[in-house]
Amino acid sequence: MKPFAATAFVSALLTIASTQAEAGILPERVANAARESVADGMYQTLVFGVVDGDRSEIVSFGKLDNGKAPTGDTGYEIGSITKTFTATLLAQDVLSGRVTLDTPVSKLLPDFTIPSRDGKQITLGEIGTQHSGLPRMPSNFFPKDPANPYADYDAAKMKAFLAGYQLPRDPGASYEYSNLAFGLLGYALARSNHLSYGELVKQRILDPLGMSMSGTSFTQAMRAHLASGHDENGKPAGNWDFEALAGAGAIRSTADDMLRYLKANMGVKRTSLDPAMKFAQQPRLAIDNGMRIGLAWMTTDKGIVWHNGGTGGYRSFIGFTTDWRHGVVILTNTAVGVDELGFAVLDPEAKLTPPKKAITLPAASLDAYVGTYKLADNFFLKVFRSGDDLITQATGQGPVPIFASAPDEFFVKSAPISLTFHRNANGQVDGLTLHQNGDHFAPKLSAADLPPEPKQVTLDAATLGDYVGKYQFESGPILDITRSGDQLSAQLTAQPSAPIYPSAKDQFFYKIVDAQLTFERDAAGRIIAVVLHQNGRDQRAARIAEH
Repeated sequence: MKPFAATAFVSALLTIASTQAEAGILPERVANAARESVADGMYQTLVFGVVDGDRSEIVSFGKLDNGKAPTGDTGYEIGSITKTFTATLLAQDVLSGRVTLDTPVSKLLPDFTIPSRDGKQITLGEIGTQHSGLPRMPSNFFPKDPANPYADYDAAKMKAFLAGYQLPRDPGASYEYSNLAFGLLGYALARSNHLSYGELVKQRILDPLGMSMSGTSFTQAMRAHLASGHDENGKPAGNWDFEALAGAGAIRSTADDMLRYLKANMGVKRTSLDPAMKFAQQPRLAIDNGMRIGLAWMTTDKGIVWHNGGTGGYRSFIGFTTDWRHGVVILTNTAVGVDELGFAVLDPEAKLTPPKKAITLPAASLDAYVGTYKLADNFFLKVFRSGDDLITQATGQGPVPIFASAPDEFFVKSAPISLTFHRNANGQVDGLTLHQNGDHFAPKLSAADLPPEPKQVTLDAATLGDYVGKYQFESGPILDITRSGDQLSAQLTAQPSAPIYPSAKDQFFYKIVDAQLTFERDAAGRIIAVVLHQNGRDQRAARIAEH
């Protein structure tokens, strides 16, 4: 795995609701780690549903916004664990004879133009095993509301993207995790059954398992029991609603309901879903790090079947051992990963990183870390400031905030990743070690060693003033261009502000990311729009206001 795929301070409260009278079955080291993580503000709440043989229990930590402890009925978003439900729906249709894994998805959507390559069509099985050749996300995904990004991505947008997309490789050629593909799969299965995705998953899975507090949309009871989401800084985060891509991550649930789902997948509780669930879990193809994938479900080389999930304010994990003895589901309302906790429940030898507590360093000291670090040829890690926050961005990946645990020691909250910065004899930061799947040293590049950037020019004050204003993309987000002295900055909706630099009149570039801006003028010379050039795409935003 490449690096980088306000804290709530609460007191920890442990509650246990067990189906039997025996002592708790959550491993002590996991319970201690969960308790400490909540106490340190890493998570607001954590709820575990644990299975050990014929015993099970719900264990919760932390307090909700209302000061109450979460219970098995507290609602959370489960994100991409939804894909395992979609996989079960596919397995049901395969076992019923309605389709096969070799059925092209185009047969379920005759009015769609599905991309193919050299005559090879994308099959349902290739989508289910994340070998479709489709990208993680469609290039026309521009949310009107970045805080609820999937809400307005409808079937018409998905249809338009697919009609114009060219596959970079043959379907089935290699693994690439794709939210788009699983959203397409869920949509296609629902359409072929003449139902919405939410109706199909309720009819086929939720109702048979008695999961009355689960679904793709809120009932009154679900909303009343909802844990409010928080981002990795502990700030409030809204709920995500899904339209066409519901099959990739739309389900909300509770620990009680997810424990029912876990037991059904383990076969602890026999249900009519047994054949489809076992069919979906069956490993079919090898992927990264000794992992194998079935239909959505992944199996480790140590025999743990699992999947995780995340939305803007929630993270989740579900997993069980292939001997069907041990299982766990974990839900949190903070956007910080829980995978390590999940694997530690299922494997006594699994790594469990001691919880780290974020500290505040003097803002001025953060400048020492800013720079570009070379991890490998053509693979760099940029470190930059956004206000009093320190942000990292690896080549071709999104920005990720890092938090200080000590001077020169930082960590990522959303994954088991940390960085140690190194100083030379003069006390200057001259490198870092990335701790992720081993230790990876990266020297800090001098100005002479940096990858070439556009040459910066100087523009007069009057010209700089021309660009200041707000620009709106067709999909909704607004790019706000502001000026402080001779420096322009650009801020996209819900993202940090970043400085931009002129390379020519009407041409600007970013230094912290590989992106450029071209401003457009009308016949009278007035700025009327800006085009963002990033990741091979050109996105135009019309000017809507001047400052």
